[in-house]
Amino acid sequence: MTVALRSPCLLEALIPVDNAPVDVSLKGDFRKYLEGLQEVENVGIKRQAEADHILSKYENALPIRQFLLTNLVKKASSDLLGVRIPIRTLVSSLDRMGDFPFKDPHEARFTGPTLFVRGTNSHYVADDVLPVIGQFFPKFVLHSIDCGHWIISEQPEAFRQGVPGVQHHMLP
Repeated sequence: MTVALRSPCLLEALIPVDNAPVDVSLKGDFRKYLEGLQEVENVGIKRQAEADHILSKYENALPIRQFLLTNLVKKASSDLLGVRIPIRTLVSSLDRMGDFPFKDPHEARFTGPTLFVRGTNSHYVADDVLPVIGQFFPKFVLHSIDCGHWIISEQPEAFRQGVPGVQHHMLP
C-alpha cells in the first residue's frame, strides 16, 4: 500500500491481504512467532520437521506453522537451516510495525484498481476502517474469506478462487 501511495505510477493494480491503511496494534502472536523462529535459529536444525516441532510450542495451528516454516533456508556454510528474515530487527521494530506512514488520504491516493482481501475472523480490516480505505483507494473492492489473519495459509483454495476472479475484473 505504501508503494502504491508513494509511487502510484509503478503499479497497475494492488491486492493488500488482511492489511488496512491505518495504524493498528499487532496481536501478541507476532512476538511469540518471532521467539519461536529465534529458538529455531539458536538450536541449529537440519530438517523442517525439527523446526515444526519447536514452533509447535509457540503455535498450535499447522497452517500458521507451515507459513512460518517458509522462512527457513539452507545456510551456505553448513547443512543447517537458518531463518531468512532479520529476527532481531523485527523484534526491535515490533511496537511500530503496525503503524501506517500516511495519515491524510487527501495527500496520497492510489486510483488504480485495488482488491482488499480480509479474513472475517481477523481484526486488521474491520468494517469501521472501510471508509478510510475508500479515501486512500477509491476504486477498492472488498473480498472477505472465512478465516483469521493468515488467509493464504488458512484458506489457500478460497484465496486462489476469490482473487483471480476479481483480479480479472480489476485489470483493463
